Amino acid sequence: MLSKNIEAALNKQIRIEAESSQTYLSMACWAEIQGLEGVAQFMYAQSDEERQHMLKLIKYVNERGGHAIVTDLKAPKTSFGNFKEMFEELYKHELFVSDSINKLVHITFEEKDYATHNFLQWYVAEQIEEEAQAKTILDKINLIGEDRGGLYLFDRDIQILSVTSAAATNPK
Repeated sequence: MLSKNIEAALNKQIRIEAESSQTYLSMACWAEIQGLEGVAQFMYAQSDEERQHMLKLIKYVNERGGHAIVTDLKAPKTSFGNFKEMFEELYKHELFVSDSINKLVHITFEEKDYATHNFLQWYVAEQIEEEAQAKTILDKINLIGEDRGGLYLFDRDIQILSVTSAAATNPK
């Protein structure tokens, strides 16, 4: 049985995961109208992945005797100066999500809820991967600079990355 404090903290994380999905969906829409098909495909896959993270939390809360709450969401930004700015925002967002997960893990320690602590370890590992991926992408973007040919290759390469990462991280 979840304590009311942990249930509330998990519900807050459910909202964060839902807003993450919406953020990446908005980024996908922007990239698509910019002609960045690979980036759009990557962002669509990221959006789906974040929704799966949310659903996993919802099921956990409900299975543990709590009540998962679906709330209204803050509207995401819908346009970006350029694709580098968009990926910088993605990286900052992943750092924010990691911080939120870490705070949640801390609460489980304080309340000695080791089952929830154990459950959250998957999210801790996932965030390490998400941050590393975002940082790698930003490093590649910085290498490209203003080279339009490099942007074309990057867009093509990230499309391959999105197919690989979506298949590799498909939650069960």
